[in-house]
Amino acid sequence: MQIMVEQGLARRDESERSHVYAACVGEDETKGRLVDDLMQKAFGGSAAQLVMRALSETPASAAELAEIRALLARIEGKGDEA
Repeated sequence: MQIMVEQGLARRDESERSHVYAACVGEDETKGRLVDDLMQKAFGGSAAQLVMRALSETPASAAELAEIRALLARIEGKGDEA
């Protein structure tokens, strides 16, 4: 927990005998940091390699694949606007 406090991910309330910890960063931001860190350290910064490895280890359901396709369509649509 101390490391998380030092990294700004949690805060510690020392006003009582027992220390109380609380998150400083939301779930989405934490997940984003973790994914980015993993992508940089394990996949040389390649999002494609990270996604392909994840899908080859645990295949996505039909519903998950539909979500992935919708996300890719949104991303590709944003590129067309530039």
